Amino acid sequence: MTEIAFHFNMPDKTGYICRLLRKATAQGARVAVSGPQAVLRDLDQALWSFSAVDFVPHCSADSPAHVREASPVVLGGALDALAHQDVLLNLDAEVPTGFERFTRVIEVVGADDEERAHSRARWKYYQQRGYPIVRHDLADKGGR
Repeated sequence: MTEIAFHFNMPDKTGYICRLLRKATAQGARVAVSGPQAVLRDLDQALWSFSAVDFVPHCSADSPAHVREASPVVLGGALDALAHQDVLLNLDAEVPTGFERFTRVIEVVGADDEERAHSRARWKYYQQRGYPIVRHDLADKGGR
């Protein structure tokens, strides 16, 4: 069964996502990132510039097949366009259709009230269907 992990209270959500993707790829994970095109475009730019010494290899879902297969991180809107089935990072407000084909789903939630409301609805959706949920709250870690 797919494991769901919620990461809450990120003051710099994009920076946190970049560090999360860096850590995941360093551990050999292959991550599909789903979300609105504007968010994915901003993330793509951030992944190129968030660190002077680190690079997270990534591409978009509309890249050629050989590029998608070689990239540990694939950014795309629709899950059917994403090749990886290991980890899904959901940046959308809704539960993505087809998420259950992934081993793990990560939901990153910033401090915005609207975003938190959407995350509660997603949490409830997963919980009502019996998915195991892991909670990571940055506020519990003293704001680190």
